[in-house]
Amino acid sequence: MNQTTRGKFFMLAGIVGTLFIGMRAFPQSAPSASDPSSQHSLLERKYKEGEKLSYHMKASNRERERTLLYEIQAEGVVTRNAAGYIEEFAWSGLIVDGKPVALPPSSQALRQIVALTPNPSLGIPDLSKAHPMMIGPITDLLTFYADMLIAKGGKLARAGDHFYFKHGTPNSWADGTYVTLGQDSIDFDVTLAEVDQVAKVATVIVRHVPPERPQIKIPVAWMQPPVVDTPNNWVLVSKAGPGKFSAQIGKETFVATIKVSLSDGRIISATLHNPVEVLERICSDAELTSCGEPARFQILRQVEIR
Repeated sequence: MNQTTRGKFFMLAGIVGTLFIGMRAFPQSAPSASDPSSQHSLLERKYKEGEKLSYHMKASNRERERTLLYEIQAEGVVTRNAAGYIEEFAWSGLIVDGKPVALPPSSQALRQIVALTPNPSLGIPDLSKAHPMMIGPITDLLTFYADMLIAKGGKLARAGDHFYFKHGTPNSWADGTYVTLGQDSIDFDVTLAEVDQVAKVATVIVRHVPPERPQIKIPVAWMQPPVVDTPNNWVLVSKAGPGKFSAQIGKETFVATIKVSLSDGRIISATLHNPVEVLERICSDAELTSCGEPARFQILRQVEIR
């Protein structure tokens, strides 16, 4: 498994956490789609069973030593289960660094379930059946839907409306084998940036930002000072070869800009800007006290769907 693919696996805990944060942002007795009062919400998703959806995703993942480019197609249909409406997507047409990649039958048969209303069916599909390069698109699509669940929970009504949702609880992606410590800690800063009644489009911006006091575990004193302009909210300690450990600390943010139809609440398009400002040292002990000189770099993921 290459570093990019491995990193995508590590992100899953955070994405799933964001999804269920979004579900909790709704009141316990959220109105049903058949409840007329639910139509008063500017961003309310008005589902129709059998509705078809189609998104083309393009992304770049710039790491320290290389940049990975990929694109893929998602085709969806609205169905309904006992808990409500869902959007069920199939993935196809994967292109990596300009070259088509054939998906095995298990990947072609995989279906991803998302929704813009709370539903206990939501979550991560069985990624053991997914081609490794599908993991990024699956988690990024889920990020957009989870962010919209959080935004809708804030009852945004007019351009300029804004709320700050404190979360802070660290997401962990340590696997105990390769990654010995992996955490980030974020709050959500949400703005209804624009309401275009002529085009019938609303623009929502969801920023994942460092809390005032991030709750990540910082195992050693040299990791305490801020790498940039806020307290560090991202940490990664992983094996870097026999007797070596890569210790990374820094600041992670997301900015999701999502355009939503005012007619039916569906996502029209979205972009994701996800930089991580990193300070890394290579250490020869698990306690991270015998380390080389620090190196600074940026990891940058950028994603768009249309």
